[in-house]
Amino acid sequence: MWPIIKITYREMISKRIFTITVLMSLAFLLLFGVATWFAAREIRETMGAASGDAMMMKGFFSTQLLGMGLYFGSIIAALLAILSSVGSIASEIESHQIDTWLARAMPRRQYMLGKFLGLASMLILYTAMLYLGLIAINQWVGGGEMAVQLRATQVMTGLGYFLLLPVILVCVSLLMSSMTTTVTGGIFLIILYGISFIGGFVEQLGSLIHQESLVQIGIVSSLIFPTDSLFRLSMLSLFEAVDNPLSFASQGIFGTSSPPSAAMLYYTLGYGLVALLIAIRIFQRRDV
Repeated sequence: MWPIIKITYREMISKRIFTITVLMSLAFLLLFGVATWFAAREIRETMGAASGDAMMMKGFFSTQLLGMGLYFGSIIAALLAILSSVGSIASEIESHQIDTWLARAMPRRQYMLGKFLGLASMLILYTAMLYLGLIAINQWVGGGEMAVQLRATQVMTGLGYFLLLPVILVCVSLLMSSMTTTVTGGIFLIILYGISFIGGFVEQLGSLIHQESLVQIGIVSSLIFPTDSLFRLSMLSLFEAVDNPLSFASQGIFGTSSPPSAAMLYYTLGYGLVALLIAIRIFQRRDV
């Protein structure tokens, strides 16, 4: 299994999509840092007084800016997970590169698990660096004006939920890669991901305006593809401080007024596990 993991690392690093994503992520972090610096300077000049209203406005703007950065960061990580893993099996079957490994009498289960571990571990490393980079910029560049008051436990709990996103996507991507072609699987997964995060916004909007029908639409979309719930859980863990009753209200459009339940978390974990097990089963039976 270890040789498959190493080959997966090498293939992923050599792909142009990975290099482009890393470079664009650095540009994204630079832009986020510049925006944070200018926002901190503007707030310092216009809201210098330490009144209650000024503190509330600072808290609102700081959480909104960080939430926006993490939201778009999650989209970048999700797209990288889909595009880098949806062709990991299908493309090798199409090019017959997989024949070399299968000729060595390697169990197909080990081959699939090696692909999963290689892709998941690389994406976890990338996503963790992106998440912690955004947090670091907020804390150090934002200074006293834009820095969100966070504890280490909040950051690490939020990071845990944030890292589950690419792992679940890799599981589903491997399932699609074992069933269909690279292009078909990629289009299908991107549409599913779009349904998930649009459904998440619909659910939050329905909760804010007390429209149960919109909430139910969001719940159904989460059941179809439950990735948005991981982002919402990450934001809740990061911003919802027990000793700050205003933290929940200050999350705005990038937070959640309808928090996912523990059952949804278990459902999401089971969703990824079942997808991986089905992918292994299909790959074992597939004629290559």
